[in-house]
Amino acid sequence: MIVTERIRDVIRYIKKFKGSTIVVRIDDDVLESPLFGSHIHDLSLLYETGIRIVIVPGAQNHISRVLDAYRIEWTMIEGIRVTSEEGMNFIKMAAFDTSNRIMTSLSGERLSAVIGNWVRARGRGVINGTDFGSAGIVEKVNLEALLSALDDGFIPIIPCVGWTAIGKPYNISSTELAVATAVALKAEKLFFMGCGQTISIDDYTMPPNAALSPEGRMAAIAVDDIEQFIQLNRQVEKPHCPLHELTDLLVQSKNACSKGVTRAHILDADIDGVLPAEIFSDLGSGTMIYKNNYGTFRTMVREDIPAVLSLMHPFVEQGILLQRTSSDLESTTADFIVYEIDGGIRACAALHTYPDPAGNATESAGNATESVGNATESVGNAAGSAGNTTGSAGATTSPIGEIAGLAVDESYAHMGIGPKLMELLIQKGKSSGMKLLFVLTTRTADWFERFGFKPADISILPEKRREKWSQSRASRVLVLSLTH
Repeated sequence: MIVTERIRDVIRYIKKFKGSTIVVRIDDDVLESPLFGSHIHDLSLLYETGIRIVIVPGAQNHISRVLDAYRIEWTMIEGIRVTSEEGMNFIKMAAFDTSNRIMTSLSGERLSAVIGNWVRARGRGVINGTDFGSAGIVEKVNLEALLSALDDGFIPIIPCVGWTAIGKPYNISSTELAVATAVALKAEKLFFMGCGQTISIDDYTMPPNAALSPEGRMAAIAVDDIEQFIQLNRQVEKPHCPLHELTDLLVQSKNACSKGVTRAHILDADIDGVLPAEIFSDLGSGTMIYKNNYGTFRTMVREDIPAVLSLMHPFVEQGILLQRTSSDLESTTADFIVYEIDGGIRACAALHTYPDPAGNATESAGNATESVGNATESVGNAAGSAGNTTGSAGATTSPIGEIAGLAVDESYAHMGIGPKLMELLIQKGKSSGMKLLFVLTTRTADWFERFGFKPADISILPEKRREKWSQSRASRVLVLSLTH
């Protein structure tokens, strides 16, 4: 089932990104990697799906080697290389050499690439008393020429060199160049590919809102949380990706997304297949930076029913949820909230309403004991519901609610979706004037207690719901009072 869903994801994303433009910044350390050929092959596969590709090669390491070989003095200040005009000739040579290596590799995949002068630049000048010499910044990207090359079926390769209007060359940060190019093209995605760039809980402290993969990788982070990540990890250093380099990638990713690039991604080139895996799946294999909502909570619609049934299926097989049919879901569609990522349903839960404790509700039969097992957060099965913590529910005629059928795709269990869904449902109950929520569960009552749920006797349930309670499952009743 998991394999089937992943195949469906790939097909969905191929359709989504066909005809879109991506910009890929490739560090020159990738060229020395044993996986370089594999990454080039992956680029060819992306091209065959109809994705338009622009490549910005990083050449920092190669430039350093060339300058050192010719005994040209240089220094790095805040990640920017400072050299003389004499050194610029060797920088050009190294930058174009790196671009040529990529173009040659692409030709081996029968792809046509072109190296072009598409960047207008100007010098950085003197900053805080430092003359940055041959270091420049992007002034303008020749969008018309780039689009023409893309329309003709070429893969443009942009060296990290730009020229002034009178032809004076400047060395440009490949990271800044990739951002400027992606912004100019209004690219769907911007990728920063380099060796050792995995961001995981093994090495870093994560902000509370960061989305984590099952293996602990930071799968996604909003631009608003980047500064918090940087502050939390000010003292962290990794040999392959120093903190200042990671900080620059995150800041530049934020910059790109703030200027219209849909998504930016930091990829570890030490992982085979990292690029297509990042594009064609929700969780990807790198770290995605986004400005707009990564995932969306919304009311379920009829078209979601097949996906919701598929989502629930593993938990039904484990005995955590009871079997539901399409008819069951159709009759309670408005009760369900789903969590959607790029068109894929990754979580769901329902808030069923009972008009009063006497059991006058007209809730469909499908709402009953399946909520029993909505338990553990780690697999996203947690289904919570609640009601008043006392047995005095019969004293009120206010509607009460049952939280049921909560399921989270196990691949997304560590992203905090379950708790967020619970909070939404509790708030929905309050907004609907409910004074009591309840849940029936056979597992991990402590998960629900985090939200204030307390054990209660079955007598607190509405009569209609109590009639459907199964002694064979021995479901525990947990309630949450919404009156305080």
